[in-house]
Amino acid sequence: MPELPEVEAARRALEDHCVGKKIRRSTVADDSKVIDGVSPKDFEAALVGKTIVAAHRKGKNMWLQLDSPPFPSFQFGMAGAVYIKGVAVTKYKRSAVKETDEWPSKYSKLFVELDDGLEFSFTDKRRFAKVRLLDNPVSVPPISELGPDALKEPMTVDGLNSSLSKKKIGIKALLLDQSFISGIGNWMADEVLYQAKIHPQQAASSLSKENCATLLKCINEVTEKAMEVGADSSQFPSNWIFHSRDKKPGKAFVDGKVIEFINAGGRTTAYVPELQKLTGNQAVKEASNKTTADKSHSVDQSENEEDEPKKAKVVKGRKTSNRAATKPSTKSKSDANVEDSDNDDDSNGVDDVISSKRTRGAKNPPAKSKNGEGQKSQTRRKVAPAKRKIEESDGDDLSNSSGSSDNDNDNGKRAKASVAASKKKVASSRNAKPKKKVK
Repeated sequence: MPELPEVEAARRALEDHCVGKKIRRSTVADDSKVIDGVSPKDFEAALVGKTIVAAHRKGKNMWLQLDSPPFPSFQFGMAGAVYIKGVAVTKYKRSAVKETDEWPSKYSKLFVELDDGLEFSFTDKRRFAKVRLLDNPVSVPPISELGPDALKEPMTVDGLNSSLSKKKIGIKALLLDQSFISGIGNWMADEVLYQAKIHPQQAASSLSKENCATLLKCINEVTEKAMEVGADSSQFPSNWIFHSRDKKPGKAFVDGKVIEFINAGGRTTAYVPELQKLTGNQAVKEASNKTTADKSHSVDQSENEEDEPKKAKVVKGRKTSNRAATKPSTKSKSDANVEDSDNDDDSNGVDDVISSKRTRGAKNPPAKSKNGEGQKSQTRRKVAPAKRKIEESDGDDLSNSSGSSDNDNDNGKRAKASVAASKKKVASSRNAKPKKKVK
């Protein structure tokens, strides 16, 4: 993203190639999200015929001074960029426009043609930039609210130490605060803190004067080095954390050391835990939290180990239950005995079932119905299959099921006799008239 080095590179390119030239033609995009507070036609009319006197920058903002106000100002946002036709200007991922693309680019928000034929354009792919027309850019927001410029207005060690001593927020969050120091963005803050070996979440007020001196030195070195190579990131030193910031966790390294990613200042932050450690009370608190977390993990692991045999037992029990479920229940087995008594030696079981059914029949005699057949059908719907066979008046099913009893053993005969007796008793109880109550 465009930070101080990228915006400064754009300013220098405009200063070198456009200052002293008159604007012949201008085209402003009809995009109210980027073109802020003025119509495209009014913007164009304010530029044509004017001479560019100078190009200025503060923080991540730039403006062109014309021979008379108002002046066009540019807040680069996340992907703002300046392109000059035929001139190499710093390119970066989020804003790069291919040389083979149409000119001006479809992403152009402000296009200018100068009197010598040179053309330049301000583009923004992601539309987070702001292009304004201001009489005095330094006197109004956002420029009026910016802190000292990290390149043009470097702080002193004493001044930085005094300012930090009043700030209790994390140092990275403070570096990203443009009202504290302007021009430093996410990648610069990560680089500066890595070079200074300061943890991104270290409280600013806890930094010693020695830390402040190191921090200031690294701010200046990173800024100056980036400007030496025209903000061309491919030429940044190989030992900068910058080159690994876009890699995935577990695959990001710098000088053989692991890079981890956390949230600091509301932004994804790359740092090297081996070199950038919390100090003072924050270090003690972190160690305490880590110990607590380790204990909790140990307890959880222990509980899991204890639960393992229990879980196995439960599983075993479930399997046993499933096996039991596959076996016929006592009732099912008894019903089968009633239907297939000739093939079963357990006559006692048959007698018990018949006795039980007889008792239930006595307690709950079938209700009288005008239609005898209806009474039978109701009874048949309610009783179990075995009971239906017992209650059928003609006894055909039962005689069929036991027709081969002549060649069976005595136990089979006893079971048959018991079934027959039960059938008669049930039939008689059904036909018996209910006794009238004596008033």
